[in-house]
Amino acid sequence: MAKYLLLKHYRGAPDPVNSTPMDQWTPDEVTTHIQYMNEFADRLKETGEFVDGQALAPEGEWVRYDGPGSPPVTDGPFPETKDLIAGWMVIDVENRQRAVELAGELSAAPGAGGRPIHEWLELRPFLSQAPETAE
Repeated sequence: MAKYLLLKHYRGAPDPVNSTPMDQWTPDEVTTHIQYMNEFADRLKETGEFVDGQALAPEGEWVRYDGPGSPPVTDGPFPETKDLIAGWMVIDVENRQRAVELAGELSAAPGAGGRPIHEWLELRPFLSQAPETAE
């Protein structure tokens, strides 16, 4: 089995076919979208392929270690994850082909007007071993 991270992007990926932003959807369209996502996850739980997944709130901040004391916190000026990543799902599948198949299915989640979004999802395999280093 191989673990993959499916990333749903607000921005930074090619435009989806149905590109109306979620904040412009009707409440019913949002409910239908979330229901699709939950049903998708439930099906993967039944097959043992679902590991975890979450939608992310739009707020966030950068934090780093900067020596003793309080770490610095900033809201920019760089593109921030909160502006780019809408949510994620971790799957544990037999192979890359299955991960691609599931990402394609998740891309069909309904959006504005109930039409599939056809959004681009970033598919990232988990690192299975530390990279080799030159001596």
